[in-house]
Amino acid sequence: MKKMLIGILICPSCLPEEHRLRENIVKREKDDIIEGCLTCERCGKTYLIQDGIAFLEPENSKEKRLDSRYETFPVLSSYLWSHYGDFLQDPEASAAYIQWAGLMRGNSGFCLDIGSAVGRFTFEMSQKSDFVIGIDNSVSFIRTARGLMLSRQKQVLLSQEGLLTREVMLHLPDEWHTGNVEFIVGDAQALPFRSGFFSALASLNVIDKVPFPIKHLTEMNRVAKQMEVQFLFSDPFSWSKEVAKEENWLGGKENGMYSGRGMENIIDLLRGEKGQLLPEWKIEQHGNVWWKIRTHANHFELIRSCFVKAAR
Repeated sequence: MKKMLIGILICPSCLPEEHRLRENIVKREKDDIIEGCLTCERCGKTYLIQDGIAFLEPENSKEKRLDSRYETFPVLSSYLWSHYGDFLQDPEASAAYIQWAGLMRGNSGFCLDIGSAVGRFTFEMSQKSDFVIGIDNSVSFIRTARGLMLSRQKQVLLSQEGLLTREVMLHLPDEWHTGNVEFIVGDAQALPFRSGFFSALASLNVIDKVPFPIKHLTEMNRVAKQMEVQFLFSDPFSWSKEVAKEENWLGGKENGMYSGRGMENIIDLLRGEKGQLLPEWKIEQHGNVWWKIRTHANHFELIRSCFVKAAR
């Protein structure tokens, strides 16, 4: 983890209070902390930094993450293809991340990619922001993304059929920056950053994958600047009782505060109509992006992810 980030980090376990983290560096290479820990000055909780990765998640998030399917090879393979299939010269590849990145303006300041997975959008934004942080609760995803950040290439195993795999070499484009990028393990519902810091944020296909969707949005809003900030949200709204209780869904139901369609409720929330995401956001654009994920060589899922681009 880059040492320069310490000044913006807070203890995610103490939220909504914000308390600084004190560093203890065991191994350092230039500006990167390779081994060490960060300790909350108030509650005393310690967050490890191992192999350059900071683990900044509350304890309950860690317990859920250890049993997550997102730590498995088949899912990692699927997401690597989904993010970088076009660089692997696959004619079936999706252009979703190019489309999402195209919706964002260049801006000064820091960008936060919430639910960054294996890093495509984070790297795309490295060309448009001074610094970009990708955060995800999958260690497998973050380790892979950070490895790409450091080496700019990776041998990737793609599932072919059953137990068969195919090895391909992934290279990042020369024009992509990696010196202004970092990846952190964390929880989208308890972001380890101080309030009002980020000038650009993205939440791509995250809201229907967390137990408390409104908490994810309020956390996004908390760490966003009050003015001169842009936000990109996109999701297929595949609500599931296995992920979140129906009462916590932000759409897809007939009754309750968030009855009706998810995108309509998200737009209302961003406009401040429910009083939870203030100051209100101005809706600049909304529509759909077709996103594709590959399970193996003969199986693909085509997903319509509904997006809204907002600013204030």
